Amino acid sequence: MNKITVKIDGMMCGMCEAHICDTIRKEFPEAKKVSASRKKEEATFLTDSPVDEAKLKKAIDDTGYTFVSLTSEEYKKHGLFG
Repeated sequence: MNKITVKIDGMMCGMCEAHICDTIRKEFPEAKKVSASRKKEEATFLTDSPVDEAKLKKAIDDTGYTFVSLTSEEYKKHGLFG
């Protein structure tokens, strides 16, 4: 499982965050734990599948926000049952 972090410019409110999350879910239906933060200017999600950076950039740019960068790191489940 990989944790994908996408830096995004242009989010101003909660609806912007929701719009980014919906866009990610639409383009990558296998994405889990999708979240966005206007304060951090980023969105994160988990996936087992490789992420096509160009596809994600186009989807975000097409919504009117600006894709800045993408980072991927191995995700290790934490917690009592992890």
